[in-house]
Amino acid sequence: MQLDRLADSELDACVKGVPMAAAPLRLGDVGKRGWNLLKGDLPLPAAVIKRTALDHNSAWMRRFLDLTDAKIAPHGKTTMAPQLFAKQLADGAWGITVASVNQMKVCRAFGVDRIVLANQLIGRQEIAAVLDELRADPRFDFYCLVDSPEGVQRLSEAARAKAIGRPLQVLLEGGFPGGRTGCRTVDAAIGVARAVKNASPHLALRGVEGFEGLLTSGPPAEQDAKVAGFLDFLVEIARRCAAETLFGDGPVILTAGGSAFFDLAAQRLHNTVGSQGVQVVIRSGCYLTHDSKSYRDFVARLMERMPEAKSLGDGLKPALEVWAYVQSRPEPGRAIATMGKRDVGWDMSMPLLEQWYRPGTHQAPQAAGPLGNVVALNDQHAHIELPASSPFQVGDLLSFGVSHPCTTFDRWQLIYEVDDAYNVTGAIKTFF
Repeated sequence: MQLDRLADSELDACVKGVPMAAAPLRLGDVGKRGWNLLKGDLPLPAAVIKRTALDHNSAWMRRFLDLTDAKIAPHGKTTMAPQLFAKQLADGAWGITVASVNQMKVCRAFGVDRIVLANQLIGRQEIAAVLDELRADPRFDFYCLVDSPEGVQRLSEAARAKAIGRPLQVLLEGGFPGGRTGCRTVDAAIGVARAVKNASPHLALRGVEGFEGLLTSGPPAEQDAKVAGFLDFLVEIARRCAAETLFGDGPVILTAGGSAFFDLAAQRLHNTVGSQGVQVVIRSGCYLTHDSKSYRDFVARLMERMPEAKSLGDGLKPALEVWAYVQSRPEPGRAIATMGKRDVGWDMSMPLLEQWYRPGTHQAPQAAGPLGNVVALNDQHAHIELPASSPFQVGDLLSFGVSHPCTTFDRWQLIYEVDDAYNVTGAIKTFF
């Protein structure tokens, strides 16, 4: 990927997380400053990624893909960080998934050649931007979703007018009652697939797509059964399309598998649907940094569903942390930290207090789990409920794990990479 100009981008104290006294510096030079979070070299709050955990998770996913004979197109919306996209592609990712044309443009600006837009293309400007990109670069391999004859018509008319010299590749989206987009029945899906076939040579149907991650109501066994049934529904759509020769050239792409149930997708989508062969593509975006609650729990269930995954070594590890100071002890059972909704996600659960560190006293961060719980967040403050014996003092450093990394990444333009001693080894820029 083309990251040189990103390394040359300038940072100054107007960027959250950059030391106030630091002269403007290149992003690529951050790791050369000798900063250490525990020594107070960074203003807090600060978001950091532990490089050892990141590398571990990347290697674990490679082994998982080898075990299941699947590919991955990780969802870029999780991090919106081209430097992390580059790592994922270097580690063998099939492509990058995005949710919007703006996210596609970020990927293209840094040289991503295969993109899955896991969404519908509806607006005139958005459709034109994709078609212009395809016309400008014959190597660009792009896929988007369709779930209605009306959507197919919008794409086919635009593709016909642009005359880009090759078909726009689409994936037929399956859905479920109460879910988001996607055809709710096989018959409805076949109607859309026939419309794509009739739009040839301007459109080509390349596979079937779905997202199972919203099927999380009920106890775990019920969730698993719902997800399995939905994946089987996608396979049935593909079989019906193959029987009517509605797919374009190449293997049939079957893709699902967000960050919660990617093992079920990798296993159940491996089915014969016709003579063209199948390429299974999962799309987990959160595996790389993982988290400390929501996806930690989902991956623990994965290990129970798929015992052979235990052969891959230690499971995924949380790599993303947000650090803050204790700034007030206003009541015996409460501390206030310098971190809030502007700094950390809270949509799935509150951040988890994991470590604490007192400069001049501790040699390394100490476990903090039993010492307090985040019970509320304001824009810039975290309310921590404490036991009477809590040792926390004003000026102590606290580390918080996140639940659902997507909604912590989007709070930061700059996230530091650190080693296990919290030496700053680099920095990651995001594009939200």
